[in-house]
Amino acid sequence: MPAPKELDPSTSLAALYGAKLRKLRVRAGWTQKELGDRIPIAHSRIAQYELGNETPKKDVSDQLDKLLGADGDLSDLWVHLDRFPPTDAFLKYKEYEAKATAVHKYLAHNIPGLLQTEAYAREVMRQALPWCTADEIEEKVAARLARRSILERVSPPLYWVVLDEAAIRRPVGGPSVMRDQLACLLEASEAPNVEVQVLPFAAGEHAFMGGSVTMLTFENAPDVVYLEGSPSLTSLVRDRKAVARHSHRYDRVHAAALSPTASSKLIDKAMEELTSCEPT
Repeated sequence: MPAPKELDPSTSLAALYGAKLRKLRVRAGWTQKELGDRIPIAHSRIAQYELGNETPKKDVSDQLDKLLGADGDLSDLWVHLDRFPPTDAFLKYKEYEAKATAVHKYLAHNIPGLLQTEAYAREVMRQALPWCTADEIEEKVAARLARRSILERVSPPLYWVVLDEAAIRRPVGGPSVMRDQLACLLEASEAPNVEVQVLPFAAGEHAFMGGSVTMLTFENAPDVVYLEGSPSLTSLVRDRKAVARHSHRYDRVHAAALSPTASSKLIDKAMEELTSCEPT
């Protein structure tokens, strides 16, 4: 039997929870299967909790706390996990993104990562991560571009994007870089699995002001929502009632957006305006 994977409780709250859970389970003298049977849940779930890859629901966490005689320690940790999303939420999001059959997005400020050009992605990274070295930025840009393979699969997901007009108007990297980015966006929208719409300034206030949202749909799993505000305000939402509410908000934004055809015309207009801004 292989040795259990070493845990590093310092990496995240989820990892700390997992390390504490394993310590308590080992102290009790139970295998993951024996503990899972007492809940009851699959022992694979216990393994994922211990690795920090998943967080149990509150009722499961409370049961684990009681069964293992944690005296409230696991329940207290769960409260912090629920209140403060893990810093690796985006890493988990990428796992979900790769498995999704449909991705619906609203972005308030920028072009989505899977549709970014290399130059645009580099400028976004440079501004968002000013402490990173040039080599670190290039690594992150390469990783972002590699994610585009999701849309090039034999059976790619539906990728439906609603962009705030600010995302196509702000000249990230200057007029030339932004014009190329908008051209790339229009080209991508010609694919049968990609739809692009723009929420115009004229639509006024809307349900997701100040943030962005991604709705992920799967073939054999419940929907998941990924919320973005700032790097410290990102979270994955799995609770079905909360997911339904965010879906309702997204539907309202989607309904207020221009049609795909009208959106393409607005993007074309933005490209023309960028061309006129360039020095001759």
